[in-house]
Amino acid sequence: MQEDSRLIAALDVDTLAEVKAVTAELGELVQYYKVGMQLYYSQGNDVLTYLKQQHKNIFLDLKLHDIPNTVAKSAAVLARLGVTLLTLHALGGPSMLKATCQSVRETASELGIIPPKLLAVTILTSMNQQELARIGCDLSVEQEVLKLASMAQEAGVDGIVASPQEAGAIRKLCGPDFLIVTPGIRPAGAALNDQKRIATPAQAIAAGASHLVIGRPILAAADRRLAAQQIREEMRNGK
Repeated sequence: MQEDSRLIAALDVDTLAEVKAVTAELGELVQYYKVGMQLYYSQGNDVLTYLKQQHKNIFLDLKLHDIPNTVAKSAAVLARLGVTLLTLHALGGPSMLKATCQSVRETASELGIIPPKLLAVTILTSMNQQELARIGCDLSVEQEVLKLASMAQEAGVDGIVASPQEAGAIRKLCGPDFLIVTPGIRPAGAALNDQKRIATPAQAIAAGASHLVIGRPILAAADRRLAAQQIREEMRNGK
């Protein structure tokens, strides 16, 4: 069975041994893997090297957020590592986003490499309306996400990270080519854990998501390969 590049398995583990076990079990079913803060801070570039040796695409999810100069220079360094997708926080503002886009693309051009696609993180899927209000935002979650998505697109990023509940509205606002990467995916019957704005794989794909990031429903499964196969089937139901 060939992989479905819309599925990104989240490697929310600590060790390279666990990474090797997961990737070996999933085999050709998964082409994209997310490396987040937990794994990257533990294993550094060694995990990226290993995944590239396995011919996998890498979603490096570090959510860069600082002053424009710092993020732009940091992202330029990360662009040299051969990752496919890289995240930064939309709340860093348009100046940070624009500077980072320019820096990454200039670095890639100088080195003759393909630049990573830059994704702006909007509102975390662990947040709901009540928590958004606690940090002083009077807009609804969807209104805030759409505002950030529009700003990010204008700044030149390739796409955004948002919950599947906003995917349809983002697709309508930002057009067919804008990447929409959605965490907060839970297969039918799965535990919600700390996610609050969720959808099933079929619902997310039907709404317009480009890629689905799925961690615990695969990693915690007794049979990870079977779990990935079932998720792929659900995704196909969303077309």
